[in-house]
Amino acid sequence: MSYPTRAGAAATAAPEFTAVAHRGDPYVHRENTLASLGSALRAGAGAVEADVRLTRDGVPVLLHDTTLERLWGRTRLLDSLSAGELDELTGGGVPTLREALALFEDGGATAPAPRLFVDLPDPAATEAAVAEVHASGAAGRVYYCGGPTAMLAVRRADPDAEIALTWTTLVPPRAELLAAVRPRWMNYRFGLVSPELVARDHAAGMLVSAWTADTRFTMRRLLAAGVDAITTNRIDALRSLLPR
Repeated sequence: MSYPTRAGAAATAAPEFTAVAHRGDPYVHRENTLASLGSALRAGAGAVEADVRLTRDGVPVLLHDTTLERLWGRTRLLDSLSAGELDELTGGGVPTLREALALFEDGGATAPAPRLFVDLPDPAATEAAVAEVHASGAAGRVYYCGGPTAMLAVRRADPDAEIALTWTTLVPPRAELLAAVRPRWMNYRFGLVSPELVARDHAAGMLVSAWTADTRFTMRRLLAAGVDAITTNRIDALRSLLPR
């Protein structure tokens, strides 16, 4: 399914710096849970990154790993479980994408409302995730990140989606890939980022996002390099370095 282009979409405007909370506030609450996302929002995150995968019956849920073992102590593959079985095994701890989106409803504030930054580690989840975003009326409150395969799928599903293309090398993407994905952001591992890289991407009309920086030293270096967003597990530390 493809969604029509939205005239005047917010993605065309250059945002101010965005403090992105990685999987919510994972030093305070278990990652990718509603409690973690809510804690990050209360800490002042401009966006909250969350990983989306599919259950066996095709429900988009928030989970980074392919199994429940690391977070929930269950040696079960997510794609072997229905949404109902997942809910039972985790005591309702793994939220659906729909539940997460409800936290980001626009309250009418004058400042830009926080957004959900949907990370798609499994490209197979793309179509269902984009469909859920649109069904929830949340297209203006969501942007997406992931590798080329997933972001090409996002672009096919939603011609006007805001995309951060995750890139893991200093060699720039091919022009053909950039033309097909049309990323608003380039999303790099923090160690790759330099003032020269930021200047190169800015000159090409793209914003620069860096992940996942957890020390103030690294955060300051990235801010000095001119990045437009930093993703961190320590949203309180990042916020402490920014103007109030």
